[in-house]
Amino acid sequence: MPTTAFISHPACLRHDMGAGHPECPDRLRAIADQVQAQRLTDFLQHHDAPAATREQLARAHSAAHIDGIFAHAPAEGLVMLDPDTLMNPATLEAALRAAGAVVLATNMVIAGTVRNAFCAVRPPGHHAERDTPMGFCFFNNVAVGAAHALATGMARVAIVDFDVHHGNGTEDIFSDEARVLLCSSFQHPYYPGKAGRSVPGHLINTPLRAGDGSESFRAAVREHWLPELERFEPEMIFVSAGFDAHADDPLAALRLQDADYAWVTQQITAIAARHCRGRVVSVLEGGYDLDVLGRCVSLHIRGLLEASPPQRAAPVAP
Repeated sequence: MPTTAFISHPACLRHDMGAGHPECPDRLRAIADQVQAQRLTDFLQHHDAPAATREQLARAHSAAHIDGIFAHAPAEGLVMLDPDTLMNPATLEAALRAAGAVVLATNMVIAGTVRNAFCAVRPPGHHAERDTPMGFCFFNNVAVGAAHALATGMARVAIVDFDVHHGNGTEDIFSDEARVLLCSSFQHPYYPGKAGRSVPGHLINTPLRAGDGSESFRAAVREHWLPELERFEPEMIFVSAGFDAHADDPLAALRLQDADYAWVTQQITAIAARHCRGRVVSVLEGGYDLDVLGRCVSLHIRGLLEASPPQRAAPVAP
């Protein structure tokens, strides 16, 4: 039985913020195409994402925020929440399913039904603050999942975020939550314009400069993330998996390569194997070059599979 879950939902394809918007439905199609082309499909447990409940959302967001997203959901056309963040008639369901995917993944990993999981969902989430949607994000998917894990009785959970943009929303939601360790790399200065403070044992921010590549990123992970994760001894690790720090991504100026995503996945799963029985839940964030996104997500998923070997090894595509 495969022990890596792949969780998505057709509703996530129907959320559309208009022609030319980089956060588009084709992102999920590119991932599905590459997972199929790399012959990984048969090694994954496939699940449809449920909709997150208000109770689950309320662990990460205020009632006013939740009510506002529901209230702005249009019956037709587009409603703009900020210049980058728009809702069409399918957005509310997609956002609920995206957050619900991470709750389902959390439950499955805690129960031991799977060892780890990847949530192929959109809209992304890590910019959504407790009270504010922004940056393509409505609900903070990874925060909803991590808060759910804490509600089940976990004493310590870690979140690692390698998206090119700072996960300001996740930091905002957990700024006073000592049971969460957040490790984040991002291009700075860049959107959303917040460097993020570092607090040992709680918030580990490793800003990178435009033009930085593999060497700087790997040094940040080795020298800052890994020692903090080892000391923290998390019971579960969540990943905000953004792939827009790649050299070919059109929205930023870092220079990561495909191999860096395979490498960082190996580092995360090794920590998980030592401290939390391999329990990892990863959720899609950014990544806007479709070819890069499909390739690098497939490498990330392969790393999850290798940390959670199925009955036979997944083949390497020719």
